Amino acid sequence: NMSKNRPESRAPPDIFYDQKEAQKYTSNSRMIDIQTEMSERAIELLNLPEDTPCMLLDVGCGSGLSGECLTEQGHIWIGMDISSAMLDVAREREVEGDVVLSDAGQGVSFRPGTFDGVISISALQWLCNADKKYHNPVKRLYKFFSTLYAAMKHGSRAVFQQLYPESPQQLELITTQAIRSGFGGGVVVDFPNSTKAKKIFLCLFCGVASPTLPKALGTEEEAKKKRQIKYVKEREQRGSDKRNKSIKKSRDWIIEKKERRKRQGKEVSINTKYTGRKRKPRF
Repeated sequence: NMSKNRPESRAPPDIFYDQKEAQKYTSNSRMIDIQTEMSERAIELLNLPEDTPCMLLDVGCGSGLSGECLTEQGHIWIGMDISSAMLDVAREREVEGDVVLSDAGQGVSFRPGTFDGVISISALQWLCNADKKYHNPVKRLYKFFSTLYAAMKHGSRAVFQQLYPESPQQLELITTQAIRSGFGGGVVVDFPNSTKAKKIFLCLFCGVASPTLPKALGTEEEAKKKRQIKYVKEREQRGSDKRNKSIKKSRDWIIEKKERRKRQGKEVSINTKYTGRKRKPRF
């Protein structure tokens, strides 16, 4: 039975994503590639304004792979996750976003209108579980979506990549609670006829009366083409990044990092002639 092999059928998320599982998200290149590709598509579906840094929420941010895609595109983000082991990995990797230990089923506790958009990769289906005696999936989903709706700006979008809904009923359960909470929108299925490339995204609109869903991607051929273009771009980018990027821990790298933190509204120490200076070893 396929559903028994699914992570959410084996253990609650805070237990399943232990240190061993969390480390895979830094060492398994295939896992990293898949996660990055899904994150980039979710960001595309958010349809954010160009050249404007947005404040985004990453639900089930894990080790920060999707957050890194947000940083690369110049956005500021906050990540929430129920697994402390995954968040430890995110901090080890020095992600730019703030990460918070939080159970989405208990609601999203941010000020009204905080976020310009929300993404979530492979996390939503966990809320359909009743891992504890007092867990009620309908109540947990409603609590999550209703508090999320309040934390978003009107006119913004939330895009959830759902790995593989266990059944049409599960997808219906999720969608029903989202609409009950005030959201509009629906499901976007990329490559519906391909077993390998098929991806399901729930695209929700906050405060938009009759939203038009984004266009899904179509054929396997298109998927292949998109991947090829992406790899060519990445290769070129990597080349230019190597030429333009500051060496890690160098003075320029530290100053760039401080500037980013300043833009996020964080306190940073002032730059002096000692910033980034290597200390002589003590004997």
